[in-house]
Amino acid sequence: MEMKGRVIFKGKAEGEALVTTQPISFYGGVDPNTGEVIDKDHELRGQSVKGKILVFPTGKGSTVGSYTLYRMKKNGTAPSGIINQECETIVAVGAIISEIPCVDKIDISKIKTSNRVRIDNGTVTLIKN
Repeated sequence: MEMKGRVIFKGKAEGEALVTTQPISFYGGVDPNTGEVIDKDHELRGQSVKGKILVFPTGKGSTVGSYTLYRMKKNGTAPSGIINQECETIVAVGAIISEIPCVDKIDISKIKTSNRVRIDNGTVTLIKN
């Protein structure tokens, strides 16, 4: 299945989806040294975003989240791609400065954790597992 979205940062990425219905705050919500979600109230707590296609509705929290995503990229703990329902400024800036393929305006309810997903310049493709 293919879905067309809006390109936030162009590029290609493919991998296993890690999906949440909750917004994510990278600053204080994700450990930049490990990629693990550490927000105690988040449904992904204890799971790593490292190398995953991270699928979430929108970002939240401090603008420091953009820099946290950049630190994660430098540390090798960042997601390989980001898919949002609505990408807000914090995630958009973080994806752009970190050069992480990012797309929004996607119906994220069609993607499940562990689905194999490809991002290709605004097109999201679910690959048969």
